[in-house]
Amino acid sequence: HPAIRPGGMELYALDLYEALRESADFEPIFLARAGPPFGEPTGYHGPSPFTMVGNDPNQYLFYTNTFADHSSWDPLFGKWANKQILSRFFRDFLLAQKPDIVHFQHFAHLGYEIVRVARNTLPGVPLVCSLHEYLAICHRDGQMVRTKGNELCQNESPRRCHECFPEISPHTFFTRKRFIQSHLNLADLFVVPSEYAAERYSEWGIPRSKIVVKPYSRQPLSAEAEQFAPEQPNGVRNRFAFFGQLNPYKGADVLLEAMEILGHDFNGELLVFGANLEIQPPEFRERVQTLMNGKSQITFQGQYDRAELPKLMAGIDWVVVPSIWWETGPIVVWEAFQHGRPVICSDIGGMSEKVTDGLNGLHFRTGDPHDLAETMRRAAETPGLWEELQAGVPREPGHSIDEDVEIMTAIYKGLLERRESMSPELSLEEAAHG
Repeated sequence: HPAIRPGGMELYALDLYEALRESADFEPIFLARAGPPFGEPTGYHGPSPFTMVGNDPNQYLFYTNTFADHSSWDPLFGKWANKQILSRFFRDFLLAQKPDIVHFQHFAHLGYEIVRVARNTLPGVPLVCSLHEYLAICHRDGQMVRTKGNELCQNESPRRCHECFPEISPHTFFTRKRFIQSHLNLADLFVVPSEYAAERYSEWGIPRSKIVVKPYSRQPLSAEAEQFAPEQPNGVRNRFAFFGQLNPYKGADVLLEAMEILGHDFNGELLVFGANLEIQPPEFRERVQTLMNGKSQITFQGQYDRAELPKLMAGIDWVVVPSIWWETGPIVVWEAFQHGRPVICSDIGGMSEKVTDGLNGLHFRTGDPHDLAETMRRAAETPGLWEELQAGVPREPGHSIDEDVEIMTAIYKGLLERRESMSPELSLEEAAHG
C-alpha cells in the first residue's frame, strides 16, 4: 500500500481502484499486503490478518505476518512455508467477497500459490495478473541485471542464474521456474506495461496470446508547472532532477557519479527527490551518501508527494531517469512530459520506448556515468537544445486514468463473456473489446 511504502506501482494500483470505484460497471475491492519487511508488524486487528483501511469498507490491508513469522517466507520460490496464510485466510476472504474478477497486481511476499488458491476457491472466476517487472524470471529482485558487474541480462537459464547465485544449483533454478509457471499458467490473462516486457515473458513461457500490453496511465494535473515559474526561453537550462526510489537499480548512484565527473566547474545543479534509502543495503546507502556529501551542486530533497509535482517540476529543467535495469514502464517519464520537461534516460527497455532520443529527450549508455556526464553537459551548454526537445514533449502522454478504466473494464467484460460462453480461447481483441 502506498501509505506504507510509496512507489509508482503502488500508487498506480490505488489510482486504478479509486477510478474503478467511480465507474458504473464494477465495484472494486482493494487488498494490499502489509507487514515486514516493508512495514511494522501489527496485531491490533485481533484474530484476522485483515484490517480495513480508514473508513473505506472496500479497502483492506492483509498482514501476512499475523500467523506466520516472516522468516517462513521463501524468496527464491516466492512461497510461504505456512500454507494457511493463503489456503485458509485468503481463501476465506475470497469466499466472503465473492468477486467476479480477481486481478493480481503483485506477488512479492504474497506468493505465486495465491493464484492457485484463487483458482481452486473460485473455479469460474477469471484471473488477471499484472507483471510490473521480471520477478518471476529473475531471482535478483526481478531486475534482470547480473550480480557480477551489473551486466544486463536478456536470457535466463538455470546455468546463467547459477552463475549469478553460485550457492543455488542449476537444478534448483530449473525447479523454481517450473514451480512459478505451474501457478501462473492458471491465470487467464497477463497485463504488461511495455512491448519489451511482453517479449521477455513470452520467451520465458507465457503464451503471447495471453499477454496484453497496456502502458501506465497518466494522472490529471492539479496545476501547470508554468503557474509556479514562467518560462524563460533564453535562460540557461542547467537544473537536473532525479525522482524515484533510491535503490541500486534506479541508478541514482550513476547520476551522482556523473555529477562528480563533471566537477565543481560545471555550471549545473542536481536535485534528488527520493525515498526508501534507509531500507537499502548498507553498501549502497554509504555509496550514495558519500557521493552526495559536501557537494554544493547537489541538493537532497527527500520524499515528495505527488501533489507537489507541478511546483517541483517548475524548479527544474531536465528529469534524469538513469535506471540500470530494463524498466517496464517508468511512470516518472509520463510525469515529466506532462509538465513539459524533456527526459535524459538510459537507452534500454521501457525508458527508450517512451523517450525518443533527439525528439523529446536524450539517451545515454546504461550504467555509464561518463556518457551521462557528457550528455548532461551537452544538455546544459547547448543553446536552444532544451527548447527544441521541449517542443517535442507530448503534454498528454499515454492515456488518462479514466481511459485506463475503460480499457480494463473492456478486458474484464471480455473475460466474463468468455467464461459465460465457455469459449476455449481468448484473443487480445476479444479481451479488449468483449
